[in-house]
Amino acid sequence: MNKKQTFIGLALIVALTMFGLFQNAKDPKLALFLITGLAIGYVMQRSRFGFAGGVKKIYVTGDGTLTKALMFLFTISLLTTAAIHYGAFMEGAKIPAMSSVKPTNLGTVIGGVLFGIGMMFGGGCASGTLTDAGEGEIRALIVLFFFITGSLIGVYHMPWWEKSVFFKVGGKVYLPDVFGYLGAIIVSLLGFLLIYVITKKYEDKRKRENTYTKEEYSDWEKPLPETANYKFFSKETYHKFFVQRWSFYTGAVCLTIMFVAIILTTGKSWGVTSTFADWGAWLYQSVGIVDVSDWPWFASRMKKINGGFLNDPSSMRNIGIILGATISLLLAGKFSFKKNFKFRDILFYAIGGLTMGYGARVGLGCNAGALYSAICNFSLSGWVFLPAMTVGGIIGVNLVRKFNVTI
Repeated sequence: MNKKQTFIGLALIVALTMFGLFQNAKDPKLALFLITGLAIGYVMQRSRFGFAGGVKKIYVTGDGTLTKALMFLFTISLLTTAAIHYGAFMEGAKIPAMSSVKPTNLGTVIGGVLFGIGMMFGGGCASGTLTDAGEGEIRALIVLFFFITGSLIGVYHMPWWEKSVFFKVGGKVYLPDVFGYLGAIIVSLLGFLLIYVITKKYEDKRKRENTYTKEEYSDWEKPLPETANYKFFSKETYHKFFVQRWSFYTGAVCLTIMFVAIILTTGKSWGVTSTFADWGAWLYQSVGIVDVSDWPWFASRMKKINGGFLNDPSSMRNIGIILGATISLLLAGKFSFKKNFKFRDILFYAIGGLTMGYGARVGLGCNAGALYSAICNFSLSGWVFLPAMTVGGIIGVNLVRKFNVTI
């Protein structure tokens, strides 16, 4: 283990603590969003949990462990949010996170397919791109730049999409309005069970065909051999707490905790990509390329844009995700900048970022907002986005293979 990196990681924690206190003095929400972002980034890196992998891993290797863990994540998250929603409903209070109940229309399908294709070219979804950037992946930084650009282009085109037939046909569907709360829970759980069964049968099929490859952890992520004279203050303990890889199921439980914490503290659910459009506005306005002040999508967001990057809670959360992943690898002594790609791959990373950014605007979110948050807050749109994103992901995997893109 690289002890120098461990001290750098500890120093970064101290620096972020001071920065958090500074932000808290301005607005407690800034510190709160930073903390939740740091936690999400740390959890996603330690467990290697990701939404894109739920499609890619099983399709490429036949190993559905992550896909099944995602169904576990959705199950425990949905049961928890069901209690929150129902509690508010019974008290006659405003139901939290209803902004995650999004319209279901052809835009949901188109956006989902585009996003699925893009995340395979980019090597991860929105939260995955942030986590990879925190791990030192130069590829992810390239993807992120074009993701931001694609988001801004998508926002620019939104007036056209909103007037088109792709958005006109359909509407918001909150499942408890159709099935009641108990019915919505049962229907959702049956959906998760169906996906779990399909995943298990597909795994079995790949095993019979000898095309199944079980994911293996790197040696440094595996548990250390047990010692006869174990001491708590030892390298074994440090390895257990800060180096050894968490299971996908541990990651699912921790992400659920953060998911619920976000809802309870903000009244909204977790999303990532709307903030990318804001980043695009700040970036391209600063160099005089665009002026978003008269863009309809930004009409209600100009106070945020004029307030600046450091005064935006959502930006703090996304930056927190990046730094949380960085801290995780520094404490493990395994951080490094990685550039294991060819120059030609940059074009495909750009396509991936642009496609994800644009698709996320058309589909009204990414795998965090349009899928995870939507489904777990009983929005029908999440169940439509899921198969669309999966189809796009499969198309994307095959295109990545065809063009031999390094991911």
